[in-house]
Amino acid sequence: MLDVQFNLPLNNFTLDVDLQLPAQGVTALFGPSGSGKTSLLRCIAGLEHAPAGRLLFNGECWQDSQRGIFVPTHQRAIGYVFQESSLFDHLSVEGNLRFGYRRISAAERRISFSQAVELLGIAPLLARQPQHLSGGERQRVGIARALLTSPRLLLMDEPLSALDAQRKAEILPYLERLNAELEIPILYVSHAFDEVARLADHMVLLEDGKALASGNINGLLPRLDLPLALGDNASVVIDGVVASYDVDYQLLSLRLPHTEQCIRVAHQPVAIGQQLRLRVQARDVSLSLQQPQHSSILNLLAATIVELAVADNPAHLLVRLDMQGTPLLARITRYSSEQLGLRPGQSVWAQIKSVALLN
Repeated sequence: MLDVQFNLPLNNFTLDVDLQLPAQGVTALFGPSGSGKTSLLRCIAGLEHAPAGRLLFNGECWQDSQRGIFVPTHQRAIGYVFQESSLFDHLSVEGNLRFGYRRISAAERRISFSQAVELLGIAPLLARQPQHLSGGERQRVGIARALLTSPRLLLMDEPLSALDAQRKAEILPYLERLNAELEIPILYVSHAFDEVARLADHMVLLEDGKALASGNINGLLPRLDLPLALGDNASVVIDGVVASYDVDYQLLSLRLPHTEQCIRVAHQPVAIGQQLRLRVQARDVSLSLQQPQHSSILNLLAATIVELAVADNPAHLLVRLDMQGTPLLARITRYSSEQLGLRPGQSVWAQIKSVALLN
């Protein structure tokens, strides 16, 4: 458990948070630019010294202002990945990796050199100089370098923000692999919703230095009282299990939790039984009072209306749905809602295009 309490006056606002975060998986610090995400991360790293603060990591005190305790950054078992990789240009990739690795005694090493290299797929890069790497390659080397300090907590400050869409797409699978294969909790700062939806298990929503909400991402995204659901990118994430794969049509069936209902999605082959996360955008969900017949939309799912709320556009409504324990959002017009007579507790059919699903 990461117990975080900070009060830090900044230029435009005061960072004022009191959080209990899980010491496992990926916790995303999410919010608009200037909301306090990086300042909070730097306080956790010890790079910022909040005059009033308390920080416990798995019971170990790194800061307690009332008792005069402040553990300096180099004594905290953290790895830090910045927006820019900041590699030493005079050293090869291998030289950059071994620079920090040598500073960790053999008895304290929890990640081997070969393991970090293999996890980030950088074996072909070891002999190259940093100036001959792409942006994505540099960042993968920077992440490997942070891992080779054998951290017990990995801090990542918008590690993909300097990359174009293609490079981001290349590096995201490596970040997913870190989460799946290493038992190192990750705090991940981002204002890119697609990254958070793909990677995070837990999320802290920040605005003007305050935590609006903190919790499991599956529970936060459908909440209609938070700004996440009100904008055009309103979405939910669904963690399901691969039930089958149709080779001819390249369609994967993902079984939803707690039910036999499945979502079909155009996808490359994935092993049966493997867990997979899908992101479903509210604007790609339509509703019907009766089960549609002869439709090109493959996903017709039984659902119950939980709540309705006006969206950021007053012509639109957001509908929160429940599919036997799996939440879903639909963004429809107020006109459609009134024509259908939608109300909480009503049974409906949710329609989701297979080609619209993101993962």
